[in-house]
Amino acid sequence: MNESGRLRVLLADDQPLLRMGFRLILEGEDGLEVVGEASDGADAVRQVGHLDPDVVLMDVRMPTLDGIEATRAITSSGSRARIIILTTFDLDEYAFAGLQAGASAFLLKDVAPAELVQAVRVVASGDAVVAPRVTQRLLETYVRGAGPVSALDGPGAASPPAAAPVPRDPLLEDLTPRETEMLEAMSEGLSNAEIAHRYFLSEATVKTHVRRILTKLHLRDRVQAVVYAYETGLVTPSNPDY
Repeated sequence: MNESGRLRVLLADDQPLLRMGFRLILEGEDGLEVVGEASDGADAVRQVGHLDPDVVLMDVRMPTLDGIEATRAITSSGSRARIIILTTFDLDEYAFAGLQAGASAFLLKDVAPAELVQAVRVVASGDAVVAPRVTQRLLETYVRGAGPVSALDGPGAASPPAAAPVPRDPLLEDLTPRETEMLEAMSEGLSNAEIAHRYFLSEATVKTHVRRILTKLHLRDRVQAVVYAYETGLVTPSNPDY
């Protein structure tokens, strides 16, 4: 966010018309500013370094460098930019690869304008929530044994053999019992308000717990905490036949 208090957004997509549409939607809202456009992943990585945006809308399929690798490069660089992965189809492979690479959200390209604007604002706040639908279809599919999937594999691509159980991460031992409960609740896709209601806590207390969890586990945001909880086996699929 710049001195004027406006959220700075970078658009990364190889389709000029789509970038134009997103720009019109976002710049029609108070407090949002599109600071740049990139037509491929490599250019997106460069522009993030120069422009320091708050949020990047990142397409999956782009020339030179795809959106998943661009996301990985941006997050590993230490950039504060939050990334929203954009896909054409509601495919688990694309969504999980994006979140695993460090993205904070996943949206379809035909998202409603109001939902796009809301996603940008929420992700920029660092308080993004993995929707229950994504938690169940995406993350439970992953821990079912599909394992990491190439970002650009098609929907018919064969899944690799089931992976061996992942050893418990020692970092989990640093969490208090209450913090472990909070992480499990976050993994259900619950908001801070919903967690507060479940455990009879104030939202301020929940926010403090979430902040401590992220610090102890060295994670960027709560969405990455949810991915971490599934990957480390702290949370397992609720429906074994899913």
